[in-house]
Amino acid sequence: MTVPETIAQPGAGAVTDTGPGRPGPAAEALRPHAEHAFAHELAALAAADDRPRPARWRLSPRAVATYLLGGTLPDGTVITPKYVGPRRIVEVAVTTLATDRALLLLGVPGTAKTWVSEHLAAAVSGDSTLLVQGTAGTPEEAIRYGWNYARLLAEGPSRAALVPGPVMRAMERGATARVEELTRIPADVQDTLITILSEKTLPVPELGEEVQAVPGFNLIATANDRDRGVNDLSSALRRRFNTVVLPLPATPEDEVAIVARRVEQLGRSLELPAPPDGVAEIRRVVTVFRELRDGVTADGRTRLKSPSGTLSTAEAISVVTGGLALAAHFGDGVLRPADVAAGVLGAVVRDPAADRVVWQEYLETVVREREGWKDFYRACREVGA
Repeated sequence: MTVPETIAQPGAGAVTDTGPGRPGPAAEALRPHAEHAFAHELAALAAADDRPRPARWRLSPRAVATYLLGGTLPDGTVITPKYVGPRRIVEVAVTTLATDRALLLLGVPGTAKTWVSEHLAAAVSGDSTLLVQGTAGTPEEAIRYGWNYARLLAEGPSRAALVPGPVMRAMERGATARVEELTRIPADVQDTLITILSEKTLPVPELGEEVQAVPGFNLIATANDRDRGVNDLSSALRRRFNTVVLPLPATPEDEVAIVARRVEQLGRSLELPAPPDGVAEIRRVVTVFRELRDGVTADGRTRLKSPSGTLSTAEAISVVTGGLALAAHFGDGVLRPADVAAGVLGAVVRDPAADRVVWQEYLETVVREREGWKDFYRACREVGA
């Protein structure tokens, strides 16, 4: 007799998985999946959605785009933006999933590739957990299938002994599978996807059969621009994807809005008090990251050296969240320069030799002379001493 699996979900009673379908939520997940965290928005969109839906999609393509970009429904329900960026990028990504082409989200670190892929899968299939995490050690079995070796030894190859991977389960259910960091997976393992994406079948030679994908199946992969040359995609595999490049936030205002929204969400999940006014420090962190990332000050007057790190939006979110925790637990709850200074230093100085020179030059030539930044300059000097 198998014991049902229990998954955690805030604000709900315990719900168990009693079969091969999607596990249900239970109580108190630290980081609930998108389909749980935004269940009320997805339900409201589904109720208001009167447009045609592709096979096994929970929402129409237009409603999926609204879920990602935000909006207000006719009944007054506010859909919060999950992605801040060009609308056309989201429309192309959603449309790709409605075709027989897989979707590759490409971009530098911190451009919300994983975040967008999770929310796309949640909106399309209601399940973002059919995930293969790509690493240098990802085996072929993670993409195809494995075996229950106790049953395999006792009974020989059989369907009961086969353990389907996330991609196989998505094929059988007509759902959306996800592969994170595709270019970190060894090239011979990557090419396992070629037959799946071109023929929509997964051969199981040990059983003399194959699994055929049902309508609704598709796959979202993410890859890092900076990983080119790690495990480049073969031309055969690249042809099976429609590539959508996710850019960095176009303006400082966009980036500040993204950081503020995510920090607020993370703060709630960590039960941190909302700071009275943290926008000033968020803007300061974003300004530092953008200037060092771009190699020039915001006014265009001073050329700067760039450090070895990416200084992405995701890192800015981490720095501000850490500062908020410091302010809450060891301060008066007000986010101040001293709370974010150590995080900024840690994000910028990845290479202790080269990056420290870059940071010190920026600190003395830009931060020290900038009006209204004296407190930030002193805090950075103290943590870097």
